[in-house]
Amino acid sequence: MARTIVPFGPQHPVLPEPIHVTVTVEDEIITDAVPALGYVHRGLETLADVRDHVQMIQVVERVCGICSMIHAACYVQGIEEMMGVEVPRRAEYLRVIWSELHRMHSHLLWLGLYADAFGFESLFMQFWRIRERVMDLMEATAGARVIISVNVIGGVRRDLDEDQCKWVLSEVEDVEKQIRQLQTTMLNDYSVKKRTVDVGVITKEQALELGAAGPCLRGSGVAQDMRMTGYGAYDDMGFEPIVETAGDCYARGAVRFRETLQAGEIIRKAIAGLPEGETSVKVRGRPKGEVITRVEQPRGELMYYIKANGSKNLDRLRIRTPTFANIPPLTAMLPGMELADVPVIILSIDPCISCTER
Repeated sequence: MARTIVPFGPQHPVLPEPIHVTVTVEDEIITDAVPALGYVHRGLETLADVRDHVQMIQVVERVCGICSMIHAACYVQGIEEMMGVEVPRRAEYLRVIWSELHRMHSHLLWLGLYADAFGFESLFMQFWRIRERVMDLMEATAGARVIISVNVIGGVRRDLDEDQCKWVLSEVEDVEKQIRQLQTTMLNDYSVKKRTVDVGVITKEQALELGAAGPCLRGSGVAQDMRMTGYGAYDDMGFEPIVETAGDCYARGAVRFRETLQAGEIIRKAIAGLPEGETSVKVRGRPKGEVITRVEQPRGELMYYIKANGSKNLDRLRIRTPTFANIPPLTAMLPGMELADVPVIILSIDPCISCTER
């Protein structure tokens, strides 16, 4: 039987990220897959040596633009914990609203790329058209479409008035309506199922053993989501994770599709329960100690380790992103699949290599 080694990536028409996987195939069937990283290392963690702990908020927002708000929220939560800062409840609710808007636009971006990977270009354009509405929401409420820079140590720098809240609710309802119109195509179409069902399967046991995160974990039947810990204002949201059990590409896509709609529900709850009060408190002093904070990024669990000695610069900043956690599960999904399935399987973990390499 002929054995061929095929380099897949880092540049490929289907891949939005520079991930490289060397696959070994025997008659179009993959027998082995070895990933290689290191194409976009930017040294962002090392910047903690030359940027003070306040300036680092803008740095961590640029670890990943698509989920910049959640990176910043994770970082400032760690600093606030070290400094004993009590964040106003209104600020916690506002962080939830903007976090879920980021989750919606991240998932809609991925759904479009995923549709393009299995050949549905019109579906790709429809998801991205809806995503524009979400980005318009962020621009109107925070002043920017992607990196909104609302988090500060002690709260948020912006607020939403009553008219803005009503408008956000109206827009979110319309966005949800448009997403539901694509549900039949995304979840029930024969061609979509042919490309995704029983493709790239990872069992519940494998997902746990290999450390999968986010939709990759929940798509294999594990009800684990950092929002269940109740950080920020999520303890008031009555949150339940979206779970599928098949563990294949279809299940991971279904989790993200349903989470996009769930984000709209959480935004409604947050606006309905938005408390009165300040949006930030004045913070004096500098952080000292060490802390680990965890939040749920669109791709999965995001973890920050922060160590400070009381000076303006941090001793250490270490970031563990969900894509890094999902690389080992990816290598377990590929063997036994056809070479033509590689783009769909890789995209099913929603890779973000700039997140992973920093």
